[in-house]
Amino acid sequence: MSQLFIFFTCVSLGVLLLVNAATAGSGQNVLTLKAATELAVQNNPDLAQMRARAEAMAAIPSQVGTLPDPIISFNARNLPVNTFNTGQEDMTLIGPGISQAMPFPGKLALRSAAATFEAEAALKNVTEARWWLLSNVKQVWWQVFYLDHALQIVKNNQTLLKQFIQITRTKYEVGEGLQQDILLAQLELSNLLDQQLKLEGARRNSVAQLNALLDKAANQPVKLPEEIAEQLPTILSETALFQQAEHSRALLASKHESINAARARVDLAKKDYYPDFKLGAFYGFRRDRPTGIDRADLLTLNLSMSIPIFFDRKQAKAVDQRNSELLQQKYILQDEWNRVRTQISQSHSDFQRAKEQVILFKTGIIPQAKQTVASMLAGYQVSQVDFLNLVRSQISLLNHELQYWNAFAEANQALANLTAAVGEEGIYE
Repeated sequence: MSQLFIFFTCVSLGVLLLVNAATAGSGQNVLTLKAATELAVQNNPDLAQMRARAEAMAAIPSQVGTLPDPIISFNARNLPVNTFNTGQEDMTLIGPGISQAMPFPGKLALRSAAATFEAEAALKNVTEARWWLLSNVKQVWWQVFYLDHALQIVKNNQTLLKQFIQITRTKYEVGEGLQQDILLAQLELSNLLDQQLKLEGARRNSVAQLNALLDKAANQPVKLPEEIAEQLPTILSETALFQQAEHSRALLASKHESINAARARVDLAKKDYYPDFKLGAFYGFRRDRPTGIDRADLLTLNLSMSIPIFFDRKQAKAVDQRNSELLQQKYILQDEWNRVRTQISQSHSDFQRAKEQVILFKTGIIPQAKQTVASMLAGYQVSQVDFLNLVRSQISLLNHELQYWNAFAEANQALANLTAAVGEEGIYE
């Protein structure tokens, strides 16, 4: 039976080498995490539309901060309707006019200030959207990474179970094994095939999500690196991350700009207690008298203003409205700050938990499970261990390896969330 064990080991190594060689020979381009994030920033349509909106809002301040266009007119005044003769009456005037609306001093500046703050808020929202786009790309990328490793583990275990079946058949043929062991191995092999189908379906769905974020066709194949550094970093404390987020999180900066815009609108509403003005000038040409006497042309100047006589029902209510809007923006900022701290705490906790699991599986559980499988296999070769326990130990090792890569992916996904929640990359010690 020792020769059979050597045969089993050699075949296992040969299969693994063939799998690695076949994978290495693939000509498909590898999509690294860095390349995926760069493509997303360049191509994602949702981020592009937010940039376009910010650019549109940046063009508003100069518009609302500029005087209204002057109005040019042509007038015929005091024209006699019986003859329509422009020289019949002394007061008949024909000529051009111009008028200009003049808001009360300070109104245009406040309108421009409010629009500027809103444009700044829109720009901050672009930055916020960029961080969460990067987070989403990283999360889906790590999900695909996990599924790739899970599929490879399942396929390797299928190969091992097929070898178990071969060994069991050999023992059965020489009268040392049981037929039920063969059936048991075939059942577990079928379970692995079912698991493979589920993993392949999940991978197709995740690849479709990743392609959508990169603005590519949903069915475009994606190949990720087979190996990656498995060392997880040490991150700052929650308190330190709170302090960073307070200064670097674009969402909070956007809400501060919205508060500034609301304050400017309050001041603008108070300015409406004062009148707006309108300046005008009209030059009237007069024809000479029929007797040949010259008549001088006339110039008309005009200054008019609005009178806010309904201030208690109009201007005062507008001020109340703007004050309530300012208070609303302050509450929104406080609510967002609470939500940011919650995001940081949750992502921090998720990372620490996943990191501890990674260390536990890598340094403790998986090595122990491998030793158990090796011991069970050696015992089975000499008929000291039944086949059911051997299969159970191998399936247990499979599950532990899947849990390891799942925890590793979750740790990196938590890092992606944490980076977006803080609003900067410098979250490490």
